[in-house]
Amino acid sequence: MTFLSQLTWRNATKDFDPDKRVSDEDLAKIKDSIRMSPTSFGLQPYHVVIVTDAETRAQIREHAWGQAQITDSSHLLVFCTRLDITEKRIDQLIALASGGNPAAKEALAGYEGMMRNALGSRSAEVLKAWGDRQTYIALGFAMAACAELQVDSCPIEGFVPEEVDKILKLPPHIKSVAMLPIGYRKADPTKPKVRFSEADLFS
Repeated sequence: MTFLSQLTWRNATKDFDPDKRVSDEDLAKIKDSIRMSPTSFGLQPYHVVIVTDAETRAQIREHAWGQAQITDSSHLLVFCTRLDITEKRIDQLIALASGGNPAAKEALAGYEGMMRNALGSRSAEVLKAWGDRQTYIALGFAMAACAELQVDSCPIEGFVPEEVDKILKLPPHIKSVAMLPIGYRKADPTKPKVRFSEADLFS
């Protein structure tokens, strides 16, 4: 199976089979797809909380208009934006990229300066919006990995982030922006997938 061959199969699954679990092996592959997703400057301004506890998911469902996917799926992935993309995060990235080699770090000086100038000039609101966009790229990669593995998923924005943040006891610099229940559908969709034409979408 490949992602391209699974585009028709993939659906935003609403009705999950609560008795079917995603294997640890497949979950590891989905996590790796998130970790390897591209982000601006490579700073990865996101964090993903994987929720399996039934009571926690039931509490989240109360603040997500009762959507059954949240409790019936195998795992609930909560995608969050990091607000702590500051000097320390840049320092950490440069240390990783240089491997502690002074010459390699010196070679990255121009790139480091560009990051500091670009991010340092942005307001907190602009940085949050930028981080949200990077987080959604990671969400897309997770959905692609799920499709290739024939694991069902359903992206969700319909929830109250402030309440979910409280339930998950997230620190102030971590803010939930989207959720992705993953698992296995109870039955194949009965309605065909509807998409606009190429002419409508491309020019």
